[in-house]
Amino acid sequence: MLALPAKLNIEQASAAVAALAPEAAQGNGALVVDAGALTDFDSAAIATLLELRRHAPGRTFSVSGAPKAMVELATLYGVAELLAFS
Repeated sequence: MLALPAKLNIEQASAAVAALAPEAAQGNGALVVDAGALTDFDSAAIATLLELRRHAPGRTFSVSGAPKAMVELATLYGVAELLAFS
């Protein structure tokens, strides 16, 4: 399981991807990203999740504990199904 930081906006997105993508690329099987700590985020958090998903080909990808606003934002962008919120 990968965990997102409490703050993830455009200023932190590149660093978050750099830190988390290598872990996303390792292993096989399900990859769950824990978004439960997120309290301050913008659309860059959605982009970060999509990038992590891209780094995990062949793995089942899902996001747990996402704030309601994040799910709504992903739905607005039409990518909620790709992120498989649970």
